[in-house]
Amino acid sequence: MILVLEQILNGLQYGVMLFLLAAGLTLIFGIMGVINLAHGSLYMVGAYAGTWVAAETGSFWLGLPAALAAAAVTGLAIEAAVVRRLYARDHLDQVLATFALILTFNQLIVIGFGRQPVFTMLPEAFAGSIELIPGLHYPPYRLLIIAAGLLVAVGLYFLINRTRIGMLVRAGSTNREMVRALGVDIRLLYTVVFGLGALLAGLAGYMAGPILAVQVGMGEQILLATFVVVVIGGVGSIRGAFVAGIVLGIVDTCLRAFLPGLLRQVMAGPEADALGIGISSMGIYLLMALVLLIRPKGLFAAGS
Repeated sequence: MILVLEQILNGLQYGVMLFLLAAGLTLIFGIMGVINLAHGSLYMVGAYAGTWVAAETGSFWLGLPAALAAAAVTGLAIEAAVVRRLYARDHLDQVLATFALILTFNQLIVIGFGRQPVFTMLPEAFAGSIELIPGLHYPPYRLLIIAAGLLVAVGLYFLINRTRIGMLVRAGSTNREMVRALGVDIRLLYTVVFGLGALLAGLAGYMAGPILAVQVGMGEQILLATFVVVVIGGVGSIRGAFVAGIVLGIVDTCLRAFLPGLLRQVMAGPEADALGIGISSMGIYLLMALVLLIRPKGLFAAGS
């Protein structure tokens, strides 16, 4: 039972990371209609910038605003220099252009930091582990990630549902042309949305630093799962990104942790491990296929 609870917490932490990435990506695609493969590069930029500042200053907390600022500024620069020219182009052009950005950012990171992975320092107050219940010791830093993700989810809910900007975002995700016809500066709205998405990606990258290695190409490793979250949750839906992120995080983590062991009860060890690992790797994609069979547009409508 303790192991199950631990893996559920691990899945919740992974799901929160997916949500932070998917929230920005679903807004960008839902409102702007742009497939931004370079979203993972913004995740990487935030991780590297924050880690560098934390190493130079000796403070994890000073690295946090640096990560947010670097990712947001980089995102705004990408929107102004590249993405703005792709709004009227088809999705193939968007994919090619943003894929080129992935290659560019990877090489820039290699030039600036080298190819060796680096690790973000843990804040002293969150090092070690704490006992949540008798027998369950859990790293407090992972709990911090979960708490940060939940706070972001609440903040985005109020931003999207209780502010004028949120009203425009919801309107833009359902009918961009009508928003433009009503006199809204749609270009400014696009810039704000892209910057917000970049900021959330930078936050996810920096928060993942103490758990995962900060390395070249780290954004591509999580980007595919992020797109699955967007598709399952519904393009343009923050609520969908949150629900799908949490569900996929828990499902993926639990499958990898428990499925090989369960299969060993009915078949030989090596075969069970190979089959378990294979099915676990496909788990979130099978779930996506199942959801799309029932709800082709995802769990939630755009703008929800």
